[in-house]
Amino acid sequence: MARPTNTQFALGVHLLTLLGGSPGEALSSEILADSAGSNPVHVRRVLAHLRQAALVRSRPGPSGGWQLAAEPEAITLADVWRAVQRDDHLLGLHGPNPNCPVGQRIQAELVALDRRAAAAVEAELAKTTVAELVGNTDSATLIVAGGATSRG
Repeated sequence: MARPTNTQFALGVHLLTLLGGSPGEALSSEILADSAGSNPVHVRRVLAHLRQAALVRSRPGPSGGWQLAAEPEAITLADVWRAVQRDDHLLGLHGPNPNCPVGQRIQAELVALDRRAAAAVEAELAKTTVAELVGNTDSATLIVAGGATSRG
């Protein structure tokens, strides 16, 4: 089975769940990256999208880091999806030769299908909040980095 090439949604959900389970704490991108098994630079790129969507905020400095900008109950997975997906097509559409009548017709149908599929994905994701994911962890203790824990 083919693996997805864009993992920003899953990473965003992981980061928000970790932040939701660490209320009042500011977690560094290094700690977040370690927990997610990712690179801090990639984590910061995803966090930038989440910040633009007003889902997270950051505080600079030695005691700085990332925190949720909204209550976990108010953040749905659809919010995360919209923040990282932006205007990208769900189906990976390409632009056909503009002189090809088949390509023009198929492209219009695929764009309409893509919109319906994206709306269905968003509707399903809107049913789950970050708070539910925090509550569904095995315990109230979340592994943050190198064995350190955070109580949620």
